[in-house]
Amino acid sequence: MPISRNEFRYALSRFASGVTVVTTKDTGGRLHGITVSAFCSVSLVPPLILVCIEKNTGSHRALAESTAFVVNLLGSNQQYLSERFASRLPDKFEGVSYRRGIEDLPILENTLANLECVLKYSYEAGDHTIFVGQVEKSHASADGEPLVYFHGNYTEIKNSNGNS
Repeated sequence: MPISRNEFRYALSRFASGVTVVTTKDTGGRLHGITVSAFCSVSLVPPLILVCIEKNTGSHRALAESTAFVVNLLGSNQQYLSERFASRLPDKFEGVSYRRGIEDLPILENTLANLECVLKYSYEAGDHTIFVGQVEKSHASADGEPLVYFHGNYTEIKNSNGNS
């Protein structure tokens, strides 16, 4: 018998993860963005990544009907973007700096990196869908620390000197 939802969430909260915002647009052209910590690289050749999106989110439908998406890796000073794109605001992009990328998708400005992806595969996985994208373009900043989520809170990475 599988463990309970609460036990599972409690155990997984012990795994530190980076924080991203995945952006896309629906077939009507409306912009969508969602905070995602379930992100990882899949393959170097070809360059593939994956994101896992809960099926009951508003952005899930947009991703499912889209042919492309952007993964924006957030820096330690961008908790406000994580919170904004995790909210239910009607226009999450209002007041947010972005430029347009492949398929005219929004790319958030001043993040640690952006990965512009063409959707290659999607897989049903319980209450989520796994979206696999092939990275077509990327931009990475020269420096900066990542925004990290651990044990239900944002936290900092300490380097070998004990500094953040």
